[in-house]
Amino acid sequence: MNAPGAPDGLGVSGAPGLPGALPGSPRPRIPSPLHAVDDDRFARHGVRLLLKRDDLIHPEVPGNKWRKLLPNLRAAVERGHTTLLTFGGAYSNHLRATAAAGRLLGLATVGVVRGEELAGRPLNPSLARCAADGMRLVFVDRATYRRKTEPEVVAGLLDRHGPCHLVPEGGSNALAVRGCAGLGRELRGRADVVAVACGTGGTLAGLAAGLAPGQRALGVAAVGGGFLARETERLQHEAFGGRRGDWAVDGRFHCGGYARTPPWLREFAEDFSTRHGVPVESLYVAKMLHGLLTSAAEGAFAPGTRLAAVLTGTV
Repeated sequence: MNAPGAPDGLGVSGAPGLPGALPGSPRPRIPSPLHAVDDDRFARHGVRLLLKRDDLIHPEVPGNKWRKLLPNLRAAVERGHTTLLTFGGAYSNHLRATAAAGRLLGLATVGVVRGEELAGRPLNPSLARCAADGMRLVFVDRATYRRKTEPEVVAGLLDRHGPCHLVPEGGSNALAVRGCAGLGRELRGRADVVAVACGTGGTLAGLAAGLAPGQRALGVAAVGGGFLARETERLQHEAFGGRRGDWAVDGRFHCGGYARTPPWLREFAEDFSTRHGVPVESLYVAKMLHGLLTSAAEGAFAPGTRLAAVLTGTV
C-alpha cells in the first residue's frame, strides 16, 4: 500500500498522466523499508539508529531521485511535452536517474553537461550510462553553465531542442519538494530525528514539511559553499509559501566539496556496509553517516533518540 499522499509508481500501468513502463519495469517500493540496526558506536551514546531504505524504491531510479522526478514527469506529460531537459556535472547522479526514467517512460531526455572540454573525450561511466539510456548530451562551457537559469540561456536551449519540460540541476524545484514530502509522511511517529544528505536542498525541504510536529529533520551537506540553508528555505517558500517543519543543515562533513571522497571516507563506507549489509556510496550517504556518528559522539542527540538515516541510493 502507498503511504497516505504518496505518489503512484514510476511507470506503473494506470499511474495518472503517465505513459506505461517498458515491459518488465518493476513496481516501486513505496513506502520504502525502515530497519533498525544494532550499531554500538551509536548505542554507546544512547542513540537508536534506523535506516530508511529509499535506495530500494526502484533499481534504476532510486531514492530521492524517484521522489523528485515523478512529479516532474507527470507535469511534463500533462503539459504535452515529450522531452525532459536538465543539467548536471560529468558524474551527476541526477542526469543518470533522469535518463533512466525517460527510457522507462518513453520520454526523450537532454542533459546539459558542465564542461565544454568533455565533448571531445571518451565518456566516463556515468555519462556513458546516460547515453545508453538515450539521453542526448550537450556540453557547455563553465561560464554558460553558471548562467543556466538566466532567461536568455534557457531560451537558447529551448530554441535548439524544441518544447521541453525543464528540470533544474539536482532535480530540486517546487514539484520535487512536494514529492519529497512523502518521505516525511512515511516517517511520522517512527523517528525523532531524520537525517538526509544534501546537495541541492530539495529533499530536506520536502522531508521537513512532511514530518509531524515534534520531529526534526537534519540535512548533512555533501557540498561546500554554505548555501544549502538558504536554498532549502527558498524551495520551501516556492513549494508551500513559507518555511515548514523543524530543520537544520550541518555543513561540516562535505570533505572539501562535492565528489571529494578521501580514502578514509571510502574505508568508512566499506566498514559500515560490512557491518550492516547495506550499500553505502561515498558522494552523499557516507558523508551523512560519518556526520551522524561524529554528532552522536559530540552529544548532539539526547539519550533515547530514534535517529533515522535516509539511504538515498547508489545511482
